[in-house]
Amino acid sequence: MARTVFILSTAPLRRRGSQPQQSSFLRFSSTSHHPSSKMSFSGILNEADITAALASCQAADSFDYKTFFCQTGLKSKSHDQVKKVFEIIDQDRSGFVEEDELKLFLQNFCTSARALTDAETKSFLAAGDSDGDGKIGVDEFQALVKC
Repeated sequence: MARTVFILSTAPLRRRGSQPQQSSFLRFSSTSHHPSSKMSFSGILNEADITAALASCQAADSFDYKTFFCQTGLKSKSHDQVKKVFEIIDQDRSGFVEEDELKLFLQNFCTSARALTDAETKSFLAAGDSDGDGKIGVDEFQALVKC
């Protein structure tokens, strides 16, 4: 199974024949050594907001999804933008975010971010899993972000 990794760079990015991109998050696949043509959070979330949100939850057991969604600006985004973020977090493309994907939630925003603790992961899953199936679907994620 291919794993997607996001790399944070402080330098502006430029696609061939285009203006520099404001976001410096690139998506890499473990099966390729080249960045994909799609920018991960480009046009959805602000790099400075992501950096600040990650800094606020560096310590173990300090992650609060409501605070994180507010700090990154995700809470104020459109349905389609939140769905795009969900699709990035859904690493295995199953249509659901499972516990193992939630544990690595912060690493979707920066590869050097910490993994969530077991307690944070279970709390995050319990908050989002409204139908009790042990995973978070896109509609459940939408509701979790907007709560």
